[in-house]
Amino acid sequence: MSPAAIDSTAGQSIPPETNVPKPQTPDLFSLSGKTIAITGGGRGLGMTLAFAVLEAGGHVACLDILPAPSSEEWFELQKLAKMSSRTASYRRCDVTSEVEVGKAMEEIAQKGDERGAPFRGIVACAGIQQKVPALEYEAADFERILRVNVVGAFITAKQTAKILSKNKRGGSIVLVASMSGQIANRGLTCTAYNSSKSAVHQMCRSLAQEWGRYGIRVNTLSPGYIRTAMTNELLAADPEVEKTWMAGALLGKLGVPDDFKAPTVFLLAEGSRFMTGADMRVDGGHCASA
Repeated sequence: MSPAAIDSTAGQSIPPETNVPKPQTPDLFSLSGKTIAITGGGRGLGMTLAFAVLEAGGHVACLDILPAPSSEEWFELQKLAKMSSRTASYRRCDVTSEVEVGKAMEEIAQKGDERGAPFRGIVACAGIQQKVPALEYEAADFERILRVNVVGAFITAKQTAKILSKNKRGGSIVLVASMSGQIANRGLTCTAYNSSKSAVHQMCRSLAQEWGRYGIRVNTLSPGYIRTAMTNELLAADPEVEKTWMAGALLGKLGVPDDFKAPTVFLLAEGSRFMTGADMRVDGGHCASA
């Protein structure tokens, strides 16, 4: 085949682009000159991803329902920001409140413009979990899981997209889903959580279909079993669960938050510029062995 692409519709050769500079590989994984927001950024996985944004050259704005972020982690994040001449900010925000999220996003975008690092993306990491047998699941608790994990993710994505489309800059929205949106987890009774993450997968595809014309990419990141404060509580309550999880661990280990830094940066950065409506599953092979 010749170097020129073939347009099968017109039947004519289309010359390759010659004046577009080709980015170097490190640039494809850089967040330099960008401001990225992270919900659920007060601790755990969200805080770890905040470190990843700074390390990739970006400015980060963390949001969480906690009154204040985890003090030890926040101290280290601020130290890194100062050393790298970048910024890390924190705002208390309830992701289920359209007013609070909208206000926070506007403030983040304004600050980004002021420092010459426009708001270009978000990681919707806020979420809750609950382990209850389905026969005993109260409808109010089920609705609470969906409210935070699904409605909260939608509000976050919507308010972000409103700013990105208005400013005509495009950007990347990363919705943190889970492999639990694709499988039923052995040893866990988490019907509401699993249902919520399956909904996030479909939300991603639907939003990507609507917002691609604005240059906004929407993808999901689906972690497997990882050790966070939330999962450690589950394991402490039922040690047999960890044995069940390890039985399907093809790499012989569970994940840790650091395992998701590179995938998240990739989804936010230009390296994934032709990727939208897709799911990146990082599960240590659990789904392959299910």
